[in-house]
Amino acid sequence: MGKASRRKKDTQGKTKVAPAPYTARPFAGLPGEPDWVAAYEILPAATATLRLNPDAVPAGSAETVTLATVLPMAWPALRRDDGRILIASQAGSSGGDPSRDLAQALLSALAAEPGAPVTQLPRTTAETPRLQELIDTEADFEVTVHEGFDFWVEGQEVSGEAAESLERANESVIPTVAMAETPFTYWCRIGERTYIRHVLPEDEDSATTALARLHAKGDSHLDGDRRLLGAFRAGGLLVPVWEVPADSEPADHEGAVAAFASRYASALAATEDLTADERRARAGLLSRQVTLR
Repeated sequence: MGKASRRKKDTQGKTKVAPAPYTARPFAGLPGEPDWVAAYEILPAATATLRLNPDAVPAGSAETVTLATVLPMAWPALRRDDGRILIASQAGSSGGDPSRDLAQALLSALAAEPGAPVTQLPRTTAETPRLQELIDTEADFEVTVHEGFDFWVEGQEVSGEAAESLERANESVIPTVAMAETPFTYWCRIGERTYIRHVLPEDEDSATTALARLHAKGDSHLDGDRRLLGAFRAGGLLVPVWEVPADSEPADHEGAVAAFASRYASALAATEDLTADERRARAGLLSRQVTLR
């Protein structure tokens, strides 16, 4: 649909731009879509490097920018004194398409003066470009999970209120570790309980059906002590959550998660209709799904 067709005129003849349309899978088409969902929804402190599309950003722009889950003061973006740019994946959404919100943050940061934070974004519309247009979608997307927000200051000396603010932010971080053997999988400890979250790359309907096939056979749990609690719906994808022994570490679960991934792949490939038990399992899973945002 062309831009002209997305414009409407009000009764006084003024041109009005349609709001950004709702997008069920805002990060589809980006490399590592499940990790985009993780960065947007469940990772407390993480960064990734984005390579820009030189044909879609202003001439003279930097080649890369940094995606960060959170920035100081919940800023949506920041341009450092040296010109480096950070955009925040968890700064909130003003419309129905987080991809456009992040694109708006990126464009605002590119236009900002060095040393200036972007504290507020214009509302996105149907004419706001999507992130898929502004970055190189052929480049790898590799997320680095941090223990805290020290990347905010890049090793600079901080003191006084700034140091106290950073310390408070670091104390709030939920300990999170990326699993080594299975992609898009994260161990986290919340209070006295420990969980594993695995972002499935398929659309949530297909993923729920495959998970139901496993659940009906008792194969959705990692084992007797590591049981499936339910799943989040996030960014159009499904995120199963298992509770694991509270004192366990990420390495303790690598084999079990990899084995689940193999079972899930087989269930996903199945084409026969669901049995009565599988339909009941699917209904039960749906009743326990929680939609984030």
